[in-house]
Amino acid sequence: MTLPDYQFIWFSIFVILITGYAILDGFDLGVGILHLLSKRDEERRLMLNSIGPVWDGNEVWLVTAGGALFAGFPPIYATLCSGFYTLTMALLGALIFRAVAIEVRSKSTNLLWRWMWDILFALASLLIAFILGLALGNLIHGVPLDEEGEFSGHLGHIFHFYPILVGLLSTALVTMHGSIYLMMKTEGEFHEKMRKFVNPSIISFIILYGITTMATLIYLPHMIESFRERPIFFLVALLNMLAIANIPREIYLGRDWRAFISSSVNIICLMAIYGIGTYPNVIRDLLNPHEHSLTIYNSSSSETTLQILLIIALIGVPMVAAYTIGVYWIFRGKVHLDEHSY
Repeated sequence: MTLPDYQFIWFSIFVILITGYAILDGFDLGVGILHLLSKRDEERRLMLNSIGPVWDGNEVWLVTAGGALFAGFPPIYATLCSGFYTLTMALLGALIFRAVAIEVRSKSTNLLWRWMWDILFALASLLIAFILGLALGNLIHGVPLDEEGEFSGHLGHIFHFYPILVGLLSTALVTMHGSIYLMMKTEGEFHEKMRKFVNPSIISFIILYGITTMATLIYLPHMIESFRERPIFFLVALLNMLAIANIPREIYLGRDWRAFISSSVNIICLMAIYGIGTYPNVIRDLLNPHEHSLTIYNSSSSETTLQILLIIALIGVPMVAAYTIGVYWIFRGKVHLDEHSY
């Protein structure tokens, strides 16, 4: 009898959690990036209140994913946090300032007060989106590791062409995702104003996606080895292209919620392509990938630990999903301002 591959199962749960975060907090970040494009205070309040009931719950997915990585793959967690220490601190700082900005921005009617927090909210959202893409780009490209699997490079190894390109792509992706979400949640004059922003955001994403795909095929051939060995995986890339192509079609037909679903499918496919291309590596060694890379097999906790974690995940993840579905169901529909609004 074949035993379950607990490393693969637990890593799949981690990827699902990260994908959930990318979809849910992705549109929050997009709303933040678009925040300064509106000059009217009422419109900015509409943007804040479109994410007001859900933004903090969306971040739970990131916290849960971090806990899953720490428990299931401690060496990977340690190398990520130490090697990407500067990025980690910048990410945490941006998350804190974004949360504070959302909560205190409308506590005063002073215009200077509101402008200060509006700028911090937008910059923090932009920084979070870029940092997450930059980290993902480094995991795809590879970073210098020593024989112990610890980061042996410097900041210059993190900020180079390909990771920066992925950082720009992730920023364009969440901007597009957020603009579609705002169209879905608003109506009237502001809805039509957002319609003017959504097409440029789609075009920007498609251009960066094409450039990143070409750069990956040319400079990182290891990302397509699994697709060559198992052509069935090509269906994921095909589904991704169909989802991207369907976004402008649904917007043109006025079916904003379908465009949002297509954007979410696009994110799912992108994460799947990343997982397929890098498997079984999580942190790829730049110089000696076959010996020093940290994989889900050489960096996992014991099998007993993974079994216990799986039981916890089978209880916890459905609870998080049920909470998320419940909140979105309660706050469904178009957003309006009242005395309880931000």
